[in-house]
Parts: sequence; structure tokens; C-alpha cells
Amino acid sequence: MLTNYPNGSTHVVFSHGYFLADDPRELQIMRPYPPLGLLYLSAWFEKHGVDHEVIDSTFSTSDKQRTRLLECRPRVLALYTNLMTKTQVIELMQFVRNHEDLRHCLLLLGGPDVTHNAEAYLDAGAHLIAVGEGEQTALEVALEARNEHPDFSWISGVVYRLANGSIQRNTPRTKLRELDDLPFPARHNIDLTLYLQAWKKAHGQSAVSISTQRGCPYTCRWCSTAVYGQSYRRRSPENVADEIEMLQKQYGFDLIWFVDDVFTVSHKWLKEFHDVLKNRNITVAFECITRADRMNAEVVHLLRESGCFRVWIGAESGSQTVIDAMDRRVDVQQVQRMIRTVREAGIQAGTFIMLGYPGETENDIRQTVAHLKAANPDLFTITVAYPIKGTGLFEEVQSVSNVAELDWNVTSDRDIEFKRTYPRRYYDFAVRWTVNSVHWHKAQLKGEVFKPAGIVFGIKTALARVGMLLSR
Repeated sequence: MLTNYPNGSTHVVFSHGYFLADDPRELQIMRPYPPLGLLYLSAWFEKHGVDHEVIDSTFSTSDKQRTRLLECRPRVLALYTNLMTKTQVIELMQFVRNHEDLRHCLLLLGGPDVTHNAEAYLDAGAHLIAVGEGEQTALEVALEARNEHPDFSWISGVVYRLANGSIQRNTPRTKLRELDDLPFPARHNIDLTLYLQAWKKAHGQSAVSISTQRGCPYTCRWCSTAVYGQSYRRRSPENVADEIEMLQKQYGFDLIWFVDDVFTVSHKWLKEFHDVLKNRNITVAFECITRADRMNAEVVHLLRESGCFRVWIGAESGSQTVIDAMDRRVDVQQVQRMIRTVREAGIQAGTFIMLGYPGETENDIRQTVAHLKAANPDLFTITVAYPIKGTGLFEEVQSVSNVAELDWNVTSDRDIEFKRTYPRRYYDFAVRWTVNSVHWHKAQLKGEVFKPAGIVFGIKTALARVGMLLSR
């Protein structure tokens, strides 16, 4: 039970469970971005005059986060949760539930990991789960929580446990239609300079993130659409330009990262965005993500003229068989052509690769290596496939996975193993073989195969190949 709410406390606190200092890989990469989702919620609460605070944990520590919670003693603690932060969020909830001074605090969880794990999060300590877009849901929860005996039965988009122990799932939250009605993320409620300085120190340039759309209309079987659904809604080009101008005046950044799933999904929108920037004399440098089938020569021209310096073109595999199994609905040859076209236009090209998808063979991996060599992107990242609950991939492998063996509270979907063509260890070597094979090929193209770096890539390629053979 929740105890009485102490007078004088901050009514709502927004926070999350990501701590940069605990992420060795990100410390090496050093490309942190602020929690835009929480900042959109903060802006929405400001718009409606609701007392709140944002505790951004990225550059902080768990102890400092908990100390601040004890100082402000919120009535509602709204936590953003994803695969990376799940265990930290659960630990924080346990701290809140067990601390006498926080017994009044209502725990509201949102984010991509809660939609298909609502009951588990309730068992772990949450009082309410917000499914889908959170602005209106969180606001209604906060207003209702002011009552002595709050009743959440009228609030769409929430899941909670009734007094009899059963799970109540209220009607789904209707998605926002007009994204221009959203205020800009309340970046002023965190210390954004920490992000800008971290970027500047590591890369010589600072960066900010901007979201122009919600939802994705595509059906890739490994990709989660738990928050925004399989939809496509977008802010107007004028509204996005307004945010860019505001950020330029207030923060003076160097680069923009557009976080949208498919930035060029609408060619009409892109043309209008290009024209707005040109007409308002807005100069920006940005990178974005897209698909090869939503690219052509005109799109590449518009991107370059708008300030795009890098575009990530998803492929996931160089094998058409694997791409079709993923329901990517793209042609691998088209991906290669667009990567080359982008580079010829003076824009850096990046791409994503996924190994270990169900049914993938060593021949498919060889095709992926050949694909990367032929496309020759400036950058590429590789992950080993894992099934996220709620996706087609999860449903496909659930019966041949170790889900039932895992302790949900201390693991994530990244820990789910399923029956693959080869043992899991094989794919660790396959990742190394792919990376080093491509870099060795690049060294050959530059005539640097006998230079120290080229020799190292050659040796690592051979060692990784031996590892693949031995681990099969």
C-alpha cells in the first residue's frame, strides 16, 4: 500500500537506469545522447503546469540518484526502461519499495521493454505500466495520483494489478496524430552541456539528437515496435526547423543525429525539409538512418544539399535468403548500389550487419563478407541476432530457446539463446572474421596489405577463421 504523500515534495520525478560509467563499450565509443523520451514527457508536463523533475542518471551514479529521490520524495516516479537498463530499474524499484521514506511513491514504468513484459514488471515492483506513447498517459496518472484514493480505471494505456491479484489492462492509448502539438523536448531540465562536452572531448565535435517521426511502417521480424507501433507519423518540416534553430541559438552544437527509423521514408517530406532549410538559411550537419529502397539519386542530392554528412543504410545481411527470412523487403544488390552511390556523392555511408539469424549458414556469412567488400561502406556495425519479446523472431524461436531457464529479473532478451545452425561460440569468431576480412580487403585496395595494419588484419582474419572451424 502507498502511504500518505508528504507535503512539499516534488510531485513527479522522471528518471531512467542508464549509467555511462557502467558501460565499457560506450565509454570507448563516447557518443552519449540524452533521454529524449523523458524530455518529451517533461515538456508535456511543463505545458500542463504539473510539478516535476528530471533526474538524468547518464553522467551520475546509482547512489546520487537514490539520494536525490530521498530529498524530493516524489508522489510518482516515472521510469523509462529498455533492454539495457532493465536490471538497474528493477534494483531501483526494490530500493523505493523497501525504503520507509518512499513508501508513498507510485512507480510508473514505460519504454520499449514493458509492453510485452508488463506482468513481470508488476511482479518486480511496479505499480503501473504505461503501454505505448507516454505523454498523455503519464499526465493522467500524475493528476489522478493527487487524489487520496486514486482510481486508474479510466486511464487508457495502463496495466496494473487489482486488489484480487488479477491483471487489469485498460483500453489502448490512442496515438497522437499531430506531432507538431508536442512541445520540444525539455532539454533545459537536464545538463545538456555534459553531453556536448563529452562529444567534444572525444571527437572534436558536439552533437544533439532530434526526433522527427514516430513509428515505422516496415515489418522486419527482429525489430520491436512496442512503443509507437507499426505506424508513420511525422512532424512538419517547419516544426523540425524551428527546433534546429532553437538548439543552435541555445547550445551551439556541431552535428545532429536524427533518431528516426527511416529518415527518407517520405520523399515529399524530405523535399519540403530541404526547401525549408534553404529558405530560412539554416545550415546544419547531420546523420540519419534509412533503407536502400527509399533512396534514389534525387534523395541523395536532397540529403547532401540539406547537410547530411553520413547516412546509415540498413541491410543486416549480404545473403538474400537471410534478408527474405527477416522480412526486410529489400534487395541486397540495391543496398550495395545505394551505398556506393552515397559515397560517390560525397556522403559517408554506414551499414548494419546481423549474424546468427535462424537458418543462416556459413555460405550466407561468406555472402555477407562479399557484400561488405563490394559495397565498401565507410562504417559498419555487427551484432549477433537475439530475439526481443513481441517480435516475429521471438515467436519463431521461442520453442527452441532457453527462455524458460532464465531468471527474468537479472537477465534480458540479449541473454536468450536459441537453436542456431552452429554453436553460439562460432558466431563470436564469425563476427571477428567478418570485421577483419573487410578491413584486410580495404588494406589491399589501398596497397597497404604489407604495412603493419594490413598484416595485423591478415593475421586476425586467419585466426578468426580457425576459431570458426574449431567451434563448429
